[in-house]
Amino acid sequence: MADLIKPGELKERMKKVPEWELEKKHIERTFEFDDFADAIDFVNAVAEVAEEEEHHPDIDVRYNKVRLVLSTHSKGGLTEFDFGLAERIDTLAE
Repeated sequence: MADLIKPGELKERMKKVPEWELEKKHIERTFEFDDFADAIDFVNAVAEVAEEEEHHPDIDVRYNKVRLVLSTHSKGGLTEFDFGLAERIDTLAE
């Protein structure tokens, strides 16, 4: 299991996922799509990647907007798992 990322290292890690916002114990990003169907297609793609990584985001769908929140709940904060998954998710939205 990955260790928590130290606060001083978080700014450096955020450079690799610039579209994500850093909160105290998680990172989050909202994606916007043309319609609900596109949003759900994206959620399904995220689900496949999350299963492969065995690391699952919190997902909130509001019509054409999908908000993802990443945190390693078992560690109580952010680990490499969160940033690795964020990077993979970013490639889905390109």
